[in-house]
Amino acid sequence: MKRLKNKVAIITGAASGFGATDAKLFAKEGAKIMLTDINEENLKQVAEQIIQDGGTAIYATLNVTSPDDWQKVVKKATTEFGGIDILINNAGIAGYSSFLESDYDTFKKILDVNLNSQYLGIKAVAPAMIERKGGSIINMSSTVGATVALPGGDPGYATSKGGVRALTMQAAAELIGHNIRVNSIHPGIFRTPMNQALVDNVDAYQQAVQGIPAKRFGEAEEIANAALFLASDESSYMVGSELVVDGGLTII
Repeated sequence: MKRLKNKVAIITGAASGFGATDAKLFAKEGAKIMLTDINEENLKQVAEQIIQDGGTAIYATLNVTSPDDWQKVVKKATTEFGGIDILINNAGIAGYSSFLESDYDTFKKILDVNLNSQYLGIKAVAPAMIERKGGSIINMSSTVGATVALPGGDPGYATSKGGVRALTMQAAAELIGHNIRVNSIHPGIFRTPMNQALVDNVDAYQQAVQGIPAKRFGEAEEIANAALFLASDESSYMVGSELVVDGGLTII
């Protein structure tokens, strides 16, 4: 039996990277997918591929920092599919400034997209999940900020991901009373569009992987498999868990 049969999933940041990979895997496992992102052209392409492969998908543009946009997405998902069972708060942006070189406007923007949006998403979908007698919410965090500091790394990014960890625990403690499980995933360094320049630079890549026990970057499918487990009933006793997927990066 497919692991997500008859479930409805909203995935943010689904136009590329982790979000698109999650969507394709979830569709293969029987879920009906509501794809969201600000990149409508890429969203359409991902949706079309899912449909061509026999899955079910619709899409909508979503500014994850807009409460109004969130309400529109929830309404569309419930109207088209009858409810919501899964939310993956995947949308996010990176920062590239060290602490002393950073500026407050950028700091606030990163927090808004990476952290505040997840609060808005949880608030928006929770009532629909309560109507379905439960659900699974998966927040994308990171090893950076939530687990370890990165000297020279962007303070906005680290703070946002640390905040996701705290938000997940708070939401998990309250929503489990409605049979809604909230958990987080903490990726290490992956082959995604965000890291493509580093992957393409052979010397830089080889230097980077020396600090990873697995001696490679992760693949997006490895995050999708972790998300699938948390979305499925197989993880029914996991509440506020922090699933680290980093090739051993944080154990040394």
